[in-house]
Amino acid sequence: MRGGTGEHYHSSLQKGGDIISHVMEKLSHKYAPVDILIDKDHVWHCSGKPVTPSDLVHKVDVVWNLSHPSFSNILSSLSIPNIGASPFLGTLQTSRDMLKGFVKNIGLDMPRHIVLPVYQKDFDGAREKYAIKKAKQIFEKFGSPWIVKSFMSDSNMGPVRGREGSQRPSASNGMGIHLAKTFPELVNAIEDGVKHEQSILIEEFIEGKIVSMHSMHKFRNQDIYTFPLGNLFGGFSIGEKEMLTQIAKNLHNHVDAKHYLKSDFILTPRGKVYLLGIESHPNLKNDSHFSEVCESVGVKTEHAIEHILEHALR
Repeated sequence: MRGGTGEHYHSSLQKGGDIISHVMEKLSHKYAPVDILIDKDHVWHCSGKPVTPSDLVHKVDVVWNLSHPSFSNILSSLSIPNIGASPFLGTLQTSRDMLKGFVKNIGLDMPRHIVLPVYQKDFDGAREKYAIKKAKQIFEKFGSPWIVKSFMSDSNMGPVRGREGSQRPSASNGMGIHLAKTFPELVNAIEDGVKHEQSILIEEFIEGKIVSMHSMHKFRNQDIYTFPLGNLFGGFSIGEKEMLTQIAKNLHNHVDAKHYLKSDFILTPRGKVYLLGIESHPNLKNDSHFSEVCESVGVKTEHAIEHILEHALR
């Protein structure tokens, strides 16, 4: 199920399409995917035809919800098994302030940040003064260097990978991802976001080793299975791997992830762990990090997806 309303509409279409393609290519011997689209007018469609949510009871066995998490409540009320973030977990994924406050309960911190909504002249004043004004506000809250990027990009809640495994800027569609070390660079980075008419995330840059942890519920006979940091991740000691694994498991339980969670961390040279973000759906691209960790433990990506589907059906 994909689509819905709001600013994640198009990314929902893409991610839902990835799930459909993966099932058709890898699991068609067992599952027949059905495309459920919710358009911007809240009209539900099944295989291109308008339907009511109750119609789905006789059309599907399980729904993978890539649309807004609130739609999972509708599916659950109809006793339709479904995969996806709960409304609460969905809120944590899109609100860094809520996520930062929530994970403090398990001793995790997140980099300081400010989110700038899309520039609007009526609220924000003169366009030519906007970037400097906002840069001053950011500078007063926390100093350089800063990571500046689109808040609505797919990477807004996750790490930016560099050769050394540190937080590093990279290219993206639309607005670029900037590492600003000086005030003029910060102004220019904000200007880039305004030019592309996007919300902007400004986050403090933290030096350290970056790692993504993937965890699944009831996989390989474990309540929470965390894909291990094996040889794929050089530069981590045994103690660091054990610590990160335990933190990932605690976080999985703490946010009540029902099926899968990707947790992105930075480990500083002094051993402090920062959470960068979370994601409740795996990336099924052949070159994705999830595919790499599956292969590193002898698991095919489709077997992991099959487990998620079967766990939802149970």
